[in-house]
Amino acid sequence: MQRPTRREVVRASTLALTCAALAAPAGVAAANALRTGSHSTTRGGARGSGAAQPHAAHEPEAFDEMYLGRHIEGRPAAGGHGGHAGHGAGGRPADEPGGPVEFLVRVDDDDLHVMQNADGTWISVVNHYETYRTPRAAARAAVRELHGASLVPVTV
Repeated sequence: MQRPTRREVVRASTLALTCAALAAPAGVAAANALRTGSHSTTRGGARGSGAAQPHAAHEPEAFDEMYLGRHIEGRPAAGGHGGHAGHGAGGRPADEPGGPVEFLVRVDDDDLHVMQNADGTWISVVNHYETYRTPRAAARAAVRELHGASLVPVTV
């Protein structure tokens, strides 16, 4: 059997990557459907619908608690995202209906960057491949993921 040429290998690799990229959204949707089923436990620890709620009319609740020996706290941001007072992600005002909610989260007095997705779920800089229903759930997941390590400041 003759060895494939470099061109054939590149063509086959490109085709495989293209197919994988096109199939990924369907796989993510299927995984989300399985994870948010009526009998599953969501990442936020709540049992039930588990489905991500579109932008709620109110901000998430502030919290201040000890979780797995770490002090986590969260509250609505006073100024806005990244020092852009009054504006959320995408340049929209943070208080605009349907706009993103700005929320500050800290783990042991270190800032944990969290961000609200378009579907109303939350992600953190520690694990930005998983979505959570609330900033509290994202903070708890970050604590679990850190395994006792300290947060390193995010520099821009």
